[in-house]
Amino acid sequence: QVHLVESGGGLVQAGDSLRLSCAVSGRTFNSYAMGWFRQAPGKEREFVTALSWSGDRVSYADSVQGRFSISRDNAKNTVYLQMNSLKPEDTAVYYCALILGSGLSSKTSEYDYWGQGTQVTVSS
Repeated sequence: QVHLVESGGGLVQAGDSLRLSCAVSGRTFNSYAMGWFRQAPGKEREFVTALSWSGDRVSYADSVQGRFSISRDNAKNTVYLQMNSLKPEDTAVYYCALILGSGLSSKTSEYDYWGQGTQVTVSS
């Protein structure tokens, strides 16, 4: 069994920053990519960013490019999402997800494990 636990969400004002963390525990794998997704009320879950195991490949949604940054510490089995210049439209539940192997993906269906989510609320 694999467990992904997000933390770091909260209520902030527009322009503020937050850093989310996602800790992976349970089974170990040779390599896996990690992604962040978000889901706002009444909307579908959408891709935010993803990072390969080695960190040499990264992908961002256009809406967060230049403001958000993904990183990982494989020794700690933890991935981070640094969110700067937050906007009210960034308000959502943020989920981390794991995809086995080396491929990156923006599709929810291709991820193998998911966390329970953490709420991020940005006030104007």
